[in-house]
Amino acid sequence: MSKSYIVAVVGATGAVGEKMMDQLVKRNFPIKQIKFLASKRSAGKIIEFKGQSYTIEEATPEAFDGVEIALFSAGGSVSKALAPEAVKRGAVVIDNTSAFRMENDIPLVVPEVNRQDLKTHSGIIANPNCSTIQMVCALNPIRDAFGLNQVIVSTYQAVSGAGAIAINELEAQSGTFGETRNVNAQVLPVKNSEIHYPIAFNVIPQIDVFDDNGYTLEEMKMINETKKILHMPSLSVAATCVRLPVVSGHSESVYIEVDKEGVTVSDIRSILDSAKGIKVLDNPAKQEYPMPLFAEGEDDVFVGRIRRDLSNDKGFHLWIVADNLLKGAALNSIQIAEALIEDGIL
Repeated sequence: MSKSYIVAVVGATGAVGEKMMDQLVKRNFPIKQIKFLASKRSAGKIIEFKGQSYTIEEATPEAFDGVEIALFSAGGSVSKALAPEAVKRGAVVIDNTSAFRMENDIPLVVPEVNRQDLKTHSGIIANPNCSTIQMVCALNPIRDAFGLNQVIVSTYQAVSGAGAIAINELEAQSGTFGETRNVNAQVLPVKNSEIHYPIAFNVIPQIDVFDDNGYTLEEMKMINETKKILHMPSLSVAATCVRLPVVSGHSESVYIEVDKEGVTVSDIRSILDSAKGIKVLDNPAKQEYPMPLFAEGEDDVFVGRIRRDLSNDKGFHLWIVADNLLKGAALNSIQIAEALIEDGIL
């Protein structure tokens, strides 16, 4: 990466925006110049980056003049309005919202899985849903080796996926043990809904609003995005997404059915052991398995509890955990930008 780039971070004051800044520093991203953009109410605030102070600018179309890489994480409506404007001004947009994920002409990319799709971009590249990213990272090497025809996933998702306000609410409610039912919940399961429930000492089987088919939009994201990323439109995928009182780190119980006969647990473990971005932690005898507490702050996707289904020789169960703000959001976005540079696409 000998060339350096003019980079903009949109939504710099949010949880994912802050993680993006951390990753740019940690990974020594080649930055010639950087600007931080946010809403009008945040404009004028001072932000620290690599030991220097920067003034946050309002995110307007003109703010992207000269920008080469724009990292968006400021909400779908902002991306819809400003991402095309950034592209008009010559920027490549890597968008962390759901605004463009299912557009046919916009690649939805996890670099370890479908890096080749970056070659077809026309200015905007979508970063997948956090829970989808960690799952496809684990499924792709298995699919490549043994085939794949069914996926059933139940997620156990941290409150940080709903933003800093949900973290604050969990922390406040956790101090009211025994009185949580009477706490004035305002955020979950959906911030703008009429009904809210406490998350401390609770489990909420709803993330995002319900569709007419009985699935939530979060569940439909996992279903549709998995098919798009893996280029398997006919793949059978079902999902149930649940919010847990955990600050960071999404967990997933995943059942898969492979195509190939005679696949063993050792085969699955061996494939995952050699896969990029995967760390196998699977020693039940010593109670060693992935947990969000220990995945927080880690780049890898952790896989454990690998076992064969008791009634289907081609069926296997996996437990997958990752930091939803890193690999599930900020890190994957930066990895997309790195891949664009390394492959000569940018």
